[in-house]
Amino acid sequence: MDTFFDDWPLYAQAALVIFLLALSGFFSMAETSMLSSNRHRLRAMANNGNSGASLAERLLKRVDSLLSVLLISNNLINTILPILVTGIALHLFGDSGLVLSIATLVVALLIIIFSEITPKVIGAAFPEKIASNVGWLILPLTVILKPLLWFINNFVSGLMKVSGLHSSSDSRVMSKEELRSLVLESNRFVSNHHRNILLNLFNLENITVDDVMTPRSKIEILDLSRPIDEVVQQLETCYHNKLPVCDGDSEKIIGILSVKKALSLLGDTDLKHGDFRSLVNEPYFIPSGTPVLQQMQFFQDNQQRLGLVVNEYGEVLGLLTFEDIVEELIGEFTTSFSNLSTDPHWLKDGTYLASGSASLRDLNRLLNLNLPLDGPRTLNGLILEKLEAIPDHDVSVRIAGIVMEIVQFDDQGVKTVKLYQPDYSQNQD
Repeated sequence: MDTFFDDWPLYAQAALVIFLLALSGFFSMAETSMLSSNRHRLRAMANNGNSGASLAERLLKRVDSLLSVLLISNNLINTILPILVTGIALHLFGDSGLVLSIATLVVALLIIIFSEITPKVIGAAFPEKIASNVGWLILPLTVILKPLLWFINNFVSGLMKVSGLHSSSDSRVMSKEELRSLVLESNRFVSNHHRNILLNLFNLENITVDDVMTPRSKIEILDLSRPIDEVVQQLETCYHNKLPVCDGDSEKIIGILSVKKALSLLGDTDLKHGDFRSLVNEPYFIPSGTPVLQQMQFFQDNQQRLGLVVNEYGEVLGLLTFEDIVEELIGEFTTSFSNLSTDPHWLKDGTYLASGSASLRDLNRLLNLNLPLDGPRTLNGLILEKLEAIPDHDVSVRIAGIVMEIVQFDDQGVKTVKLYQPDYSQNQD
């Protein structure tokens, strides 16, 4: 079997084989790196002035043309290689069936190792780095092969339509769960603090105002029906910027008082209740169950920073501030954990002493637990729901795999609970 390459010197044919193997490897590496590269990372590189990344991003917008160029080039080379290797083998060892079989096996191994596996492994290991450099060699081929690409792409599109297959750009758009997974895997590039903020932002979609509000029992209320000296004393010792105000009936909030404005009146010796009432603003009510993200927008639209969460009967359930939502997103502004232990971590003996009023969401976040959030919102409520009664003696329960020992209680509920770390609890069993 005579070929065009038979007249070439043996060393030239061998050099051509090596060159074609390397060229085939280049196209394989380019294909893998292009398809494996992170589009968002390429865009960031392009925005930072990397022209190669910008070119790669442009080529990836037409994946069909890109793949056609790479596959046509690669398959053309892989067609020529067996002819060359077979010619060299026949020239060296003579014409026989055994020589042809060995030559076929050798060329297959050479292509698999040097033109397929090794280049693709390299391309997958450094996708963006390689993709931002190989585009300059691929771009001229897209121009040279444009007529052929037009025919092939239209032929393939016709086959897909006949087969009932339609390519959609929607598949390239990342879903919320995919983006969440991307954030979770970004520990090498994003600090833990920033990653937690991004994850909290996803969680806000599933949180209502009831989850982050200050419960009714913990709200400090200013009662204007009390003697004026007691009202003044409460204002002077208050740690809040604003206080809900009532007039005798603590269940009926008549407005919100700015503590700063109220303190400006204290120099007046003839101070009366009416002076404070004149500073009271209309309360802003928030329906129970309102999503947190929606309420954040409502705060901005209504230029409010504080609201009272009410149920369908108008009863006040709690108080919510704009800062409460921000803290849910970026973390507490202070290091005070009044409803938890002084150190928000498991102790060395695998235990944790928590207040019964501790928020289940806080415990889950701080101690990496999985306590149920679809019912009660506090540790006391969760335990009472499990026991179906207020305990009258020290007792232990297991909820969501966590052993909870009631340390202190009264007629109103559980006050202090000792939690046992899951591994520690299993050892105790």
